[in-house]
Amino acid sequence: MPGDSAQEQAGGPGARGAPAEEAEPASPHASTRGGPCAAGAGRGAAGPAVARVELRLSCRHLLDRDPLTKSDPSVALLQPAAQGRWAQVDRTEVVRRSLNPVFSKVFTVDYYFEEVQRLRFEVYDTHGPGGLACDGDDFLGGMECTLGQIVAQKKMTRPLLLKLGRKAGKSTITVIAEDISGNNGYVELSFQARNLDDKDLFSKSDPFLELFRANEDGSEQLVYRTEVVKNNLSPVWEPFKLSLSSLCSCEETRPLKGLVWDHDARGKHDFIGAFSTTFEEMQAAFTQGQAQWDCVNPKYQQKKRSYKNSGVVVLADLKLHRVHSFLDYIMGGCQIHCTVAIDFTASNGDPRNSCSLHHIDPHQPNEYLRALVAVGEVCQDYDSDKRFSALGFGARIPPNYEVSHDFAINFSPDDECEGIQGVVEAYQNCLPRVQLYGPTNVAPIISKVARMAAAEEHTGEASQYYILLILTDGVVTDMADTREAIVRASHLPMSIIIVGVGNADFTDMQVLDGDDGVLRSPRGEPALRDIVQFVPFRELKNASPAALAKCVLAEVPRQVVEYYSHKELPPRSLGTQMGEAGPSTVP
Repeated sequence: MPGDSAQEQAGGPGARGAPAEEAEPASPHASTRGGPCAAGAGRGAAGPAVARVELRLSCRHLLDRDPLTKSDPSVALLQPAAQGRWAQVDRTEVVRRSLNPVFSKVFTVDYYFEEVQRLRFEVYDTHGPGGLACDGDDFLGGMECTLGQIVAQKKMTRPLLLKLGRKAGKSTITVIAEDISGNNGYVELSFQARNLDDKDLFSKSDPFLELFRANEDGSEQLVYRTEVVKNNLSPVWEPFKLSLSSLCSCEETRPLKGLVWDHDARGKHDFIGAFSTTFEEMQAAFTQGQAQWDCVNPKYQQKKRSYKNSGVVVLADLKLHRVHSFLDYIMGGCQIHCTVAIDFTASNGDPRNSCSLHHIDPHQPNEYLRALVAVGEVCQDYDSDKRFSALGFGARIPPNYEVSHDFAINFSPDDECEGIQGVVEAYQNCLPRVQLYGPTNVAPIISKVARMAAAEEHTGEASQYYILLILTDGVVTDMADTREAIVRASHLPMSIIIVGVGNADFTDMQVLDGDDGVLRSPRGEPALRDIVQFVPFRELKNASPAALAKCVLAEVPRQVVEYYSHKELPPRSLGTQMGEAGPSTVP
């Protein structure tokens, strides 16, 4: 345990600089961008991140640029920008008067396995007011690496380099990576204390609280540092939020430790006391109204038999918010129902002609079949009965050969087919029975699936989500009606995937995909969610079926989670445990 004065020893409980200047610990995403679905593709869907990673930083033996005191370091995170430059995307708090700082601020970045993600960390002695960066900050050293290197090592220590590659003395920076993809929520905590020891001669203590979790190797990791409350022995600290991954690695029995300090402007903070707990204990104690701990200084405890504590730390508020993943919903019993809609307009060409997009070659499946099978084989694993609704549009159909924009390709009152192979057979049997015609109207089919999704919405459960796969060879004719239908569908448990088949100019179709802005109906109403994914098949025609499916379905997991989160619907397996739909709160 630390003594009465905190020493600068990075990695131990006594090794703390000043508390964080920023009250809000959460970091913005350091990387948010899209990209093509497959290497070499043009504009496609944004590839999903393999994981989200938190980066925690500390430094040792920094250069001292201040003649009368020690440096006030902070670390900037930079990523590559245009023309070979670096752009700052985030920055830690300032740790006052410390050459061995441990930073409370966490950087959160998206990790893409298939990319080389270059990062640069720059350490500065900060002179700006309130800890803000300014042009007069002294550069203490930098380090470049890739996110992959950090992730592979989990904990990486590198020397800091000055300009021209010179070493900054013995200065080092340590970056610890933690995968938070599997976290299942976040917690809001509010602490206060009563009757803390007075460490100041002519005034009262200036207390702040640090919270640590135990690591598997026996070391301790700083997870949060509160602000300083000046001249107060019964401080009330600002509430803060932490992911469960950050707080306890999603293990509610993992040991936690709280340390209370009297802030010292010179960086030698006086130790007041400590307490130990777990997140499991915190929840139980808070529920019972007994969430308080003696703040104990072991040094005083050993010297004085009558010693009880150096104050009491109270957990004033605890709110637990569960954040459910796509797999939480699937494993909770949510079914994915897939509807396939196929374009039978005349622009596809006569199926008897080998140049037709609908031509059936027993040795080479056409683009409709390739897209249909690649996506369908993935979707059918998430539907217990493995039945697909299979619809067509833009053809004249028997018996009267009137144009229909919403017909079952199996010509049955029940438009469902057994598995993806059943859809393939229905498609092949349908071609000689219909006359390809037009126009390319898709709003009727979107509205039909939306009616099914609306009926599901009324159940108040996360039980069924609908995917509409539209395969078309051209730009839709009823664009205004389609936009209106999509905006209405954005409020429902539904996603729409449009695959453009052939070599048509699909530029106008991009407006339906909300990646470049919020889609609006002709009346100006914005879509609640981005539910459309548009993919030109020609950009993926040389890709494997697995790569095609991955690209086409890339956004569906996010869309599922967004919908049920917006509706505050938990996975079905949790519904009865939580009493009512919505994020859980303790108590």
